Amino acid sequence: MFQSSRSVPRWPWLAAFAFALLPALSWAHGISAEDRQRMLEGGYLQYVGLGATHMLTGYDHLLFLFGVVFFLTTLRDVAKFVTVFTLGHCITLVSATFFGLTWNYFLIDAVIAISVMYKGFDNIGGFQRVFEMEKSPNLLGMVFGFGLLHGFGLSTRLQQLPLGDDPAAMLWRILSFNLGVELGQIAALAAMVAVLAWWRHTHAFRRIAHAANLLLIALGGLLLLMQLHGYLHDSDPDGFRFPAQEHRHLHEDMDVDRTVDPSRNQL
Repeated sequence: MFQSSRSVPRWPWLAAFAFALLPALSWAHGISAEDRQRMLEGGYLQYVGLGATHMLTGYDHLLFLFGVVFFLTTLRDVAKFVTVFTLGHCITLVSATFFGLTWNYFLIDAVIAISVMYKGFDNIGGFQRVFEMEKSPNLLGMVFGFGLLHGFGLSTRLQQLPLGDDPAAMLWRILSFNLGVELGQIAALAAMVAVLAWWRHTHAFRRIAHAANLLLIALGGLLLLMQLHGYLHDSDPDGFRFPAQEHRHLHEDMDVDRTVDPSRNQL
């Protein structure tokens, strides 16, 4: 269904590259103990810096943005879609954090992973090929909707930080983090747009564009599986650890500690 017109299969290479990125993907949203302590000791600039770092290492957000701007050829179109996405994630990032609205972040990130797959699927004309639709769903509306979702995902992680009890100070910390997110997004987008602008003027773009979006779908799928796996660990931690008590009873039943029979030392 998602195969290239070239006869050489691309999936083995895509899978190899995707698995090579898994260690980095697994740390896409972590808030470390060092970050928490730095927030307690620092000021608003700490939140700006963490927001920027969080966006620059938020691979699911960057993959989605990469898919959004992949075929945009004018700065006006880039600005339009990025503004809509930014508006969406600012709304939920600020409001959900301030009012303490949250959900299981593994499930939120799983849906964000689906947004990555969605954009890759849209970029290869999936709606036309698979569903025989004349055109894809309204992209501007979808980008805004996914922006709301991405902002909610950012909010669940920000709420892990010490934000204080004073509403005014808490709001400034949230806005500082949000400013950092926007600065990180601008830096990442500048690099993406520059690379894509150069790439489009090469002969390789037409040959590799389809495979690049297949890779986007594959990475989104891996992120989805990873987040669902994390959710299962989070919702049922006892189901994923070795039952030590049962293991001890099993050893007692098998008498495995008696690996040597001392009675054999006597004739």
